[in-house]
Amino acid sequence: MYVPESALFDLRAMSRGADVVGLALLLARQAGVLTTGQAARFVSRGAVRHRVRSGRWQQPHPGIVVAHSGPINPDQRRWIAVLAVGIDRPAILGGLTALQAQGLRGVNSEAIFLLVPRHRRGGAPPAGVSVHRTATLTDRDVSRFGRPPRTSPARSLVDAASWAPTDRAATYFVAAGFQQGLVRLAGVMEVLDRMPNVRRRGLIAAVARDAEGGATALGELDFLALVRRAGLPEPVMQQVRRDAAGRRRYLDFYFAQWRLHVEIDGAHHVDPRVAWDDMARQNEVWRAGDRVLRFPAWLVRENPAKVVADVRAALIAAGWPER
Repeated sequence: MYVPESALFDLRAMSRGADVVGLALLLARQAGVLTTGQAARFVSRGAVRHRVRSGRWQQPHPGIVVAHSGPINPDQRRWIAVLAVGIDRPAILGGLTALQAQGLRGVNSEAIFLLVPRHRRGGAPPAGVSVHRTATLTDRDVSRFGRPPRTSPARSLVDAASWAPTDRAATYFVAAGFQQGLVRLAGVMEVLDRMPNVRRRGLIAAVARDAEGGATALGELDFLALVRRAGLPEPVMQQVRRDAAGRRRYLDFYFAQWRLHVEIDGAHHVDPRVAWDDMARQNEVWRAGDRVLRFPAWLVRENPAKVVADVRAALIAAGWPER
């Protein structure tokens, strides 16, 4: 965090003999958030109280101060949480909060999730902060990058899915982590191997394997589950082909032996430009002699029987010997 010259001037005026440089470095390291104990290492407690009373600083939680009077941003909210809960040492960001701090997009959640070892003392969390205790927290589970301290991407994803309110939300978190390149299968499986009793372990492992294979959207994962439950052949995911212009294209699902393509369309496919691109690609596939089926993602979820019936009929028409 950049500390502006005006803030440094305010720091110099706080107390004669104060370690202004040390305080400025700590403020930069912790996004302008301090415990009152940390602040007391550099300036008098009276100086801190004066800054809070005068409105130059603010105290959003007992024992925590923010060295400015403006709005508190998401990064500062995370620092307030980890410093407020950590008495022996700061708590660490975990689950969905750690994933968001690591760059996860598409999830709008203001809740903050923290992880602390089961034996460690902790302070009262601020409003909107959920504290989870764990008996499994090794050096491999803690990220070496980023501040505030946080769990590694793989551990964060496993915890986010485990703590999710529904299986659907858990599936989305896992799929999004793979789709956005935050995790790889080996890392997730290594965490699961060390946490055999984690909630939704089977679901997390199954979705992770499918996501590594290419099914990274909820509609695609739903379709793959339907195919398996219905006893249909296993398709290839994200089959690569070249279009007429030589560009690489990816097919959602391809039943290669029967030359059947299945595309699962999300909401963005209603955009006219995307829709035309879909049609052009489909025309090329048809000209080459393959069959194409398209389903909106909502239909896969709301009317799975219709989807299965259409795929089954197309496979049989292409020569699949239904058992």
